[in-house]
Amino acid sequence: MSEFKPAQISRGTKVVDGKTLMRNAKGGFDPIDAFKRQHLAEDKIVRLIAGFWLAASEQVSRLKVHTMEDVDNHEAYLADKYGAKLGGPKGNKTLKTVDGLIEVKLKINDVIDYGPELQIAKSLVDECLREWSEDSRPEIRAIITNAFHTDQEGKVNRSEIVRLKRLPINDERWSRAMDAIKDAERAVSSKAYIYCRMRESAQAPWKNITIDMAKA
Repeated sequence: MSEFKPAQISRGTKVVDGKTLMRNAKGGFDPIDAFKRQHLAEDKIVRLIAGFWLAASEQVSRLKVHTMEDVDNHEAYLADKYGAKLGGPKGNKTLKTVDGLIEVKLKINDVIDYGPELQIAKSLVDECLREWSEDSRPEIRAIITNAFHTDQEGKVNRSEIVRLKRLPINDERWSRAMDAIKDAERAVSSKAYIYCRMRESAQAPWKNITIDMAKA
């Protein structure tokens, strides 16, 4: 049996005048005897499972914090060793064991949003499309359409914007549109991703240590 303990979850009961009441699905309370035995058994197992999931979620959160702290402490050690000062944006980095069989990767990705210049870029691209008319390939039109399509939150797909910028199109208006897209890009925040992986030998393939219920 695992020593991992679940988080405590209230059963949603209370005692009134010596009688145990339990919260029902409508938010009210009924005598616990009013619930079917199988439903109470189901309630118990679901709360137990949820307790384990909550505890695991909290451990994963702590794991990320501790990993970041360990990497930062090592970086501070190196800075002290070489008399350097820490500061500025944190970049991507990889730490390895001396045998080269275990490594931890830390990647910092910027979260990009787009300013009003993007609409200017779209108008220039639309102008190009109207002039090219039937001469433009369907796949190029599809990339352009997808690039400026917004989701339910009004956000554009950055990967499609990147594809758009890579199109080899020689047109002065197109170049201005791509410049406008570049000016529209704004890093609004950053997100850290941590990867830990191992291999059995220097010739063996790397295997990620995953924290993923679907891959457990």
